[in-house]
Amino acid sequence: METLRERKKRETRLKISDIAMSLFLHHGFDNVTVAEVARVADVSVNTVFNYFRTKEDLCLDRLDEAEQLLAVVVRDRRPGESAVDALRRDFLDAVDTRDWRYGTSEGSELVAKMINDAPSLVARTRELHERREQVLAEALADEAGAEPGDITPQIIAAGVCAVVRITASSYFARRSAGETPETILPDLRREAVRAFDLLERAAPGFARARPVEA
Repeated sequence: METLRERKKRETRLKISDIAMSLFLHHGFDNVTVAEVARVADVSVNTVFNYFRTKEDLCLDRLDEAEQLLAVVVRDRRPGESAVDALRRDFLDAVDTRDWRYGTSEGSELVAKMINDAPSLVARTRELHERREQVLAEALADEAGAEPGDITPQIIAAGVCAVVRITASSYFARRSAGETPETILPDLRREAVRAFDLLERAAPGFARARPVEA
């Protein structure tokens, strides 16, 4: 059970992060200082850095979660489900529910613009993409029991991460051009299904989880 001290720390961290994101979205990441975030949050600058190692961490608070997300989906796949099937299912669920995890949630285009306008955030996001692909490839290799030198896990990881990146970029570009989510999402969903189908055909049943024994 969460203690009172833990709850207060969690609430303080969330408060600082929410205030920082609001300031960054309204004024631009590079135009807001950590001192300004601390002032609006009514905490000291030291307190901010006690919770967030860098300024970039203030708006990439889910970086670790996003980095591990695809690998977690593979490890938690359903009985009888292949790795690609599990990843497709989770991706489509996020699109359908407008969840944050693959860049098509409500307001995600505003966050994408903020990131694209700040070189340091672009660099951090690029590192995220590279690390996420590596973590996914390692999970795929482990779950499939791949032999050393088998490049299949890396190929699948690269393909899945490309689907995620391209979909998010396309959503951002079309939202920026004035299209509505209702117009964009069916197209992206259809293209994502086609992409995952291609990946599944490239390695049929790869890392399929054992079915439940009767």
